[in-house]
Amino acid sequence: MSGSTVANEYVIYGPSISLFTRKLEAAFRFYGAPFHQEMPNPDIGGRAATHQVPVLLTPENWAIADTTPILAMMDARFPARHLFPAGPAGVLVHIVEEVLDEWFARVMVHYRWHYEENTVHTVSELLGKSLSVEEARELPLAKWGPRACRATGTESEHQQRAAEKEYLDMLAALEAQLGSTPYALGDRPTAVDTILLGGLRAHTNNDPIPDLAAFPRVLAWDAEGADLWGGEGAIAPPPGVTPFAAHLLERARDQYAPFALGNRRALAEGRKAFAIETYGEEVSYLARPYIEFSRQLVIERIRNQLDAGDRAQVRSWIESCGLGECFGLEE
Repeated sequence: MSGSTVANEYVIYGPSISLFTRKLEAAFRFYGAPFHQEMPNPDIGGRAATHQVPVLLTPENWAIADTTPILAMMDARFPARHLFPAGPAGVLVHIVEEVLDEWFARVMVHYRWHYEENTVHTVSELLGKSLSVEEARELPLAKWGPRACRATGTESEHQQRAAEKEYLDMLAALEAQLGSTPYALGDRPTAVDTILLGGLRAHTNNDPIPDLAAFPRVLAWDAEGADLWGGEGAIAPPPGVTPFAAHLLERARDQYAPFALGNRRALAEGRKAFAIETYGEEVSYLARPYIEFSRQLVIERIRNQLDAGDRAQVRSWIESCGLGECFGLEE
């Protein structure tokens, strides 16, 4: 029956064109947890107190939102298949996932709503029928898209090209990594792999643009069931990180950290927007409470989930990455 779980089954409410819905689906396949997916409805959104997707309905009939805390809950339920490791390795995973969730996600918004082919494809897929360009443009979702691009800093042509290069450079790093390890951070999947697969499946390997033919390993990783995992493998804790993780940590230092700290200052001062330099020009962003909430989740992991020795090691490593201020060392 729609809107209910069967035995121990979970329900993921969200459309297949949603980055975070597909992230959660990939996670549930890694966990080996029974689930099915349904389209969202006002009742489930009201129960979870959110207008965003996805919402997870648990076997206990809890309706909860926000993929990162959901994964933390599921790690406790499936400890042998955790996607956030304990100790310093979990901090590494959380930081890289945070950068992908809160910085690279804006590139997906840009690709979808600044390219007409993608916009038409998206709304046609969502409605289950072919639409013309003119019909697609008139839909509320298509009108929302450019506003979302403006809020996340990809309004100018320069920022659009820079964002695309950033994303394609990230895929090049993943392509190289998959030649050495089966997953982005080593020999087992983590929350990082879930957001990477979510982006491919909902956006860039689903929409007409971009062309990902230059990344055959990435395409095979997606198509051949990267999330069909047997439960084995490990990742190295920091400072021992994969080349892919090192690439993302540089983006964290140079792009995500100024963005997250600018957002923090704006919220503290009661401003609705803030401007920082991004790729050589001043860019305005909408100040959003969730960005600060998710940054604080990383800080709380460092403060509350590590013993004194591990905490000292992680703080030294974070400082060496140029992320000390961003992740609480100076607070």
